[in-house]
Formats: sequence, structure tokens, C-alpha cells
Amino acid sequence: MPKMKSSSSDNTPAKTSIQVIERMMSLLDALARYPDPVSLKELSKVSGLHPSTAHRILNDMVLMRFVDRSEPGTYRLGMRLLELGNIVKSRLNVREAAIDAMRSLHRQTHQTVNLSVRQGDEIVYIDRAFSERSGMQVVRAIGGRAPLHLTSTGKLFLSVDEPKAIRAYATRTGLAGHNRNSITDLNKLEQELQHVRLLGYARDNEELELGVRCMAAGIMDDSGKLIAGLSISAPADRLMEDWLEPLITTANQISATMGYEAA
Repeated sequence: MPKMKSSSSDNTPAKTSIQVIERMMSLLDALARYPDPVSLKELSKVSGLHPSTAHRILNDMVLMRFVDRSEPGTYRLGMRLLELGNIVKSRLNVREAAIDAMRSLHRQTHQTVNLSVRQGDEIVYIDRAFSERSGMQVVRAIGGRAPLHLTSTGKLFLSVDEPKAIRAYATRTGLAGHNRNSITDLNKLEQELQHVRLLGYARDNEELELGVRCMAAGIMDDSGKLIAGLSISAPADRLMEDWLEPLITTANQISATMGYEAA
């Protein structure tokens, strides 16, 4: 009877391929630790690979442009990684990154959770997680707009502007108000924005709509730029301070998904 081939022999090529990938990653991780070109000896030591093995894999990665050979025997991360990173960044969509986290936050609070971005002097609502049980009619649909100075997310965006830009915004818009609670005075707005900078989050105390209060936290991209705001809207008498911590945590999670690394 012919002998059966062992299953381990069938898996050898796959195992070898995985091993090569693991070694490549260990070298890339080692290169990422150094701002300047690194010697083969140092890379071998840090990665735990034999010098001949490290040299062979590095040569292959040089050909694929994942690694650059700056001088004979020294290496650094290659431009191909930057090209791929930019492709990944361009395909990251804050709405896609946020939607599951927004739904989770809505389940915790049972209130409307909004995702908004800035366009000029307004915020635009680009997504929302809500239910009829929230007890509040959604006034502005997805795609709706609102002035920056009357909304919690808008205040986040104004808070990162230079003073000159804030004054220019006030001149352009006239800081028009919607009701008696709206901030229509530049000095009061600047004081409000200073509070936002100190606290790291923003509020709308019935400034856009009477009977509706909001709290918002910022979402950052990989460069630390504010790209969106995550907010909770609720009837004025039902907004709970206990929601602030999960709001900030959720915004931070979305920021991490977008590549942001907190200092």
C-alpha cells in the first residue's frame, strides 16, 4: 500500500510564506524605530534575524521599494510605504469609520447622536443614529446645515481657528441668532470658545433650537486636524452629564480609526 503524505508536508509552503512575511514585518518594525538609516548589524540585532537572512529579505524589499538602501549596508523605510499609506488615508471615510460607534453610543444613551463636518461658515449633518424613543423630533435631516456659533460641533471648529479668523467669521455672519439663548456678541463667543479649548468639548444650551441641548466632542485625523464633530442631542430637561464621558470616549475611538494618535 502506498504511503500517505503527511498533512504537515502540504502546509510547508504556506508555513514558509507566513514565516517570510513575519520576518519582513519584524524588519519594517525595526526600521520604524530609527529616524536615520540603520546598519544591517543593528537591524539583525533588533529583529532577532541572522544577518544573512536579514540581508536577503532587505534586498527583496529594496527591489519592491518598501526599503531604501541609502548607503552600502544601511537601510531606511522606502517611499512605497508612503504611497500605500496615502492611498489608505484617501480611502478612509469618517462616516464609515463612525457609524458603528455612533450606534453603540445611541444604545447607551437612547438619544440622537449626530456626526457633522464643517463647510464654510456652517456645519453639515452627514449622519445620525436615533430612534423614536429618543423623545425628540429630529429637526435637521442629514444634509441639513446650521451656523457654527449656534451649535456644539460648530463651536469646536471655531475654537481651533485663529482669533483673526473668528473675528472675520463674526463680521461675515453678523452672529445672527435664532432665539433668546443664541450667542450674538463677539466677546461672549470668544469667552465661550475659550471654555471649549480648556474643556476639550462644547455645548449648545438651546442656542439653535429652544428645548434642545447638545454636547459635542471632536474627531481628529492622523495629522491631528479636527475633521468632524460627534454630538448628542436631547430634550433640554433630559440631557445628562453622565453621557459626556462615553461621548468623548466614542469620539476618541473614531479618531483612532482615522489614524489619530493622542500625545
